[in-house]
Amino acid sequence: MTRIAVALLVVASIAMATHAAQSPAALPASLEDHQFWQLVVDLSEPDGFFEDENYVSNELGYQRVMGRLQERVEPGGVFVGVGPEQNFSYVAALRPAMAFVIDIRRQNLVQFLMYKALFELSRERADFVSRLFSRPRPPGLDGASGVDALFEAYAPVSADGRLFDDTRTRVLEVLIDRHGFDLDAADRASLTRILRAFREGGPELMYVFRGTPERHPTYAEMMTATDADGRHWSYLATEESFHRVRDMHEQNRIVPVVGDFAGPKALRAVGAYVRARGATIDVFYASNVETYLFANGTWKAFYDNLSTLPLDEDGLFVRTFFGAILRECAALRPTIRTPVLGAMAALMTTYRAGELTSQCDLVGLSRK
Repeated sequence: MTRIAVALLVVASIAMATHAAQSPAALPASLEDHQFWQLVVDLSEPDGFFEDENYVSNELGYQRVMGRLQERVEPGGVFVGVGPEQNFSYVAALRPAMAFVIDIRRQNLVQFLMYKALFELSRERADFVSRLFSRPRPPGLDGASGVDALFEAYAPVSADGRLFDDTRTRVLEVLIDRHGFDLDAADRASLTRILRAFREGGPELMYVFRGTPERHPTYAEMMTATDADGRHWSYLATEESFHRVRDMHEQNRIVPVVGDFAGPKALRAVGAYVRARGATIDVFYASNVETYLFANGTWKAFYDNLSTLPLDEDGLFVRTFFGAILRECAALRPTIRTPVLGAMAALMTTYRAGELTSQCDLVGLSRK
């Protein structure tokens, strides 16, 4: 090799090293347990309050937007969501590189850690459902069983106290002994309370609205719902969907965060983490949180927080309206209890122009 060739090789190597040093770190393919836990701690805010007991979602209708989301969102992005298990169905369909679930209650974080352990303890959906609801696994179920058959098989099965005790013990072993997560006495008590609720409710467990007997969809109904073409979209619909979520949990790529959407830290910290790795948020699932923010007078703080995030220019906002919006914005004929989609860019442009002033404006920014 000539001296000129050697010199050129050195210059090229220096240029490559400089470019690598200046390029942002990519989203991780996996996180070590200590990295995951430190990220949870660093991103989170203090525990907050929510008046309803939502161990399970009540948005029976999510399946109607999944196909359009899947068509428009490329795998490998970043998903941000709120609330309990419905996030798993979005993750299974959209296949993001990372998912952050931000909820005002630490109980929701503990519930996600419980789910994480249950996924790791379960090789198949039938095992997972058995552990989740403390029901012995019925005979005849295997990986090819449809989701309807899965929940039909569990419907007559009674809870088992020994299975509940064993599951609680093993979940804590996975989280504390295997992963080294720092769960205090309050977290452990919360985990026991959550598992007990699933044991007592079984697959018929449903959202409890302010302690009233109002009827909401059951867990089984949420998991077996289909779109207009008869397609199932829940994370328990197939073994493939289940294992997509299971793999992300095992790789520590589903990160639960305690935070208020209008709070000073959590949402902005998630955005800073994503931006530092050269990525963007392409789906933001907010459920009906905006309704509470408007009621509390903190909605501007939320949209100010959104303004700091690295939002994908083609990203989508997923929100849900409930009955109060139907009365308040009747002329706009809002879709109720079924998530609707809106462009992130249009939302932020409207807000920055001072043209977002009410929930009815959100209806106008959303579509079926």
